[in-house]
Amino acid sequence: MHFDLASMPREQAYKLLVSTVVPRPIALTTTVDKKGRVNAAPFSFFNAVSSDPPVVVLGITAGGPAGEGTKDTARNIREVGEFVVNLVDEALAQRMNICAVDFPPEMGELEAASLESVPSLAVRPPRIAASPVSFECRRLAGLSFGPHSTLEVGRVIHVHIRDDLVDPQKLYVASEKMRLIGRMHGRGWYARTSDLFEMNRLTFAEWQERRG
Repeated sequence: MHFDLASMPREQAYKLLVSTVVPRPIALTTTVDKKGRVNAAPFSFFNAVSSDPPVVVLGITAGGPAGEGTKDTARNIREVGEFVVNLVDEALAQRMNICAVDFPPEMGELEAASLESVPSLAVRPPRIAASPVSFECRRLAGLSFGPHSTLEVGRVIHVHIRDDLVDPQKLYVASEKMRLIGRMHGRGWYARTSDLFEMNRLTFAEWQERRG
């Protein structure tokens, strides 16, 4: 079945997009405003797009379930030029969800979710202590796709990985032990990453051999 997204209301186009691009990694993003006040909001329009230089992108759509939080995040990144992406595992899931609540300005998401923050090494926003992996990022560029959607591009300056998940000599990360969650369709569906299978990339010779 074919859908012409350009002729559909944005809410319907959004529904089709997020129901098919799954699972999406979750970036519980911490930022600060010019006064140093911390904001935390989760985003699933997120991914790594380059390793040299190391770059991540964050899609920020206003008007979602975390409407005010997304507005704060976009403004803080533009004005301060820094942000921290904290990855979300199963143990963090419920508290990440609390950070999506549209709290009044006087309430902080980290406090409401009982999340401890720790200072970053090179950027002003703190990282979340309970996160298995955190990326300290400096803004490289930003794109506006209209009044409801922006894309922030950040260069990763520092990566923090929980000690039990990484071999510092071999730089081997035990991804299967991270137990990250991903965003699925609808408003409340998520996926676990604990059900894995292995499939190695083929060489041309191996492909030829398999064809017989």
